[in-house]
Amino acid sequence: MRDAYHEELDSIGDGLIEMARLVGSAMGRATTALLDADLALAESVIAADEKVDNLHHELENRAIDLLARQQPVATDLRIVVTSLRMSADLERSGDLARHVAKLARLRYPDSAVPRDLHSIVLEMGQLAQRLVAKAGLVIATKDVDAALELERDDDEMDQLHRELFAHLLDDRWQHGIETAVDVTLCGRYYERFADHAVSVAKRVVFLVTGEHADEFTPENR
Repeated sequence: MRDAYHEELDSIGDGLIEMARLVGSAMGRATTALLDADLALAESVIAADEKVDNLHHELENRAIDLLARQQPVATDLRIVVTSLRMSADLERSGDLARHVAKLARLRYPDSAVPRDLHSIVLEMGQLAQRLVAKAGLVIATKDVDAALELERDDDEMDQLHRELFAHLLDDRWQHGIETAVDVTLCGRYYERFADHAVSVAKRVVFLVTGEHADEFTPENR
């Protein structure tokens, strides 16, 4: 019975890793759809978000079932509760990728992002993928050091976000108000996506150590 129980716990972790993979892929494809004004790709990202939502609900139900049947304590309880929160973070990440794809669809056949900002947005999209991929690896390995690094990695996204806003506030901006709103939303989607990846990593720190990442120091090990 205990072996089956721990297999169920492991399967929740596997589901979280799969969610991280799916949302990373979604953001990559959404970024391509946005920059290339690819309507078919945008629609595929929007439709695929249902798979992420379904996996989120499945993991939620599985975790709640474990809580009810096994009444886990100590570390096992922490695993179940923290997994529920990570699943919510990853589901929201999928929603943000869908928002990027919807922006691409809204402005089709044009790109919502002016050509002179493509390189920044492309870099934000690639970085978003790397961050959530690292979050997935942290879930798999329970590597506290890598989890703590993710917040530092997110500083790069914050810098790109600031660069994007610098263009919007520049007196030479010539793309109009509607495009400014689109770019503002777009930047926010990537920035929030990165924040959710960091949140996942912080939850892994809590899962492994029992301490919140903001309070944890290596000396506490």
